[in-house]
Amino acid sequence: MTPYRGVRYHLKEYSTRAPQNAKELFSLRHASLRNAIERASGVLKKSFPIIRSTSEPLYYCETQSDIFLSCCILNNFLLEEDRDRDLEDEVKQEVLHGPQEEEGHNARNVHDGSTEYEQLRNSIATNMWTNYMMYPNTEIDMSK
Repeated sequence: MTPYRGVRYHLKEYSTRAPQNAKELFSLRHASLRNAIERASGVLKKSFPIIRSTSEPLYYCETQSDIFLSCCILNNFLLEEDRDRDLEDEVKQEVLHGPQEEEGHNARNVHDGSTEYEQLRNSIATNMWTNYMMYPNTEIDMSK
C-alpha cells in the first residue's frame, strides 16, 4: 500500500509539526513502518547471505516467507546466546540508524489508483485519525 501523493512523507518533515489530518498521519505511519522494515532487513541481509543473494534459486512466496522468518528467529537467538559485543554493537547501530532513505523513492503498487484500493486506504487512514484524536498522548513525539 502506498502513501498518499502530495502529502508529507519523510520522517524529517514531521519533526517540527505533527500530522494535521488523516492523510498526513497515514503517511507518517507508513514512513515509520517502512523505515523499521528496511532497518530490520538490512540487519538480516548482513547476517544471512541467502537473503541478500541474487544468484540463489527463486523460491515460491511461501518458501521465501519461511526463510525470512527462520532468519529472524536465528538472529534473535544468536543475539541472546552469542554475546559478542562487537556484533551486538554493529546490530544496534544498524537498528538505530539504519540505511538512509532514498530521495525520490516512489514505490508503486499495481492497485494504486483503483477505487477499491483508495477506499481501503481511506478507511485505514480515517480509523487511524479517529484513534489519534481520541488518544493524542499515546502517539510517538517525532520532534525528539
